[in-house]
Amino acid sequence: MHKTITISEEAYNALKNAKKYAKESFTDVIIRIFKSSQNLRELQEWVNSNDFSDLTEAVEEVYNDRKKMTLRY
Repeated sequence: MHKTITISEEAYNALKNAKKYAKESFTDVIIRIFKSSQNLRELQEWVNSNDFSDLTEAVEEVYNDRKKMTLRY
């Protein structure tokens, strides 16, 4: 089954530019984008539902230690 939709020229150009390869259909582009945005939302929900304070402190400590280092050539 197919449906016809009307989109602006700007939306059309955005879809056209989002194609990864010439033969990728607009349907493929839309599905790929929606799947990736859904995955991103799921990742954000997972991150927000977990406590990463220990990890945050460890990363900050490594970052601060690296700022103190000097490189020798």
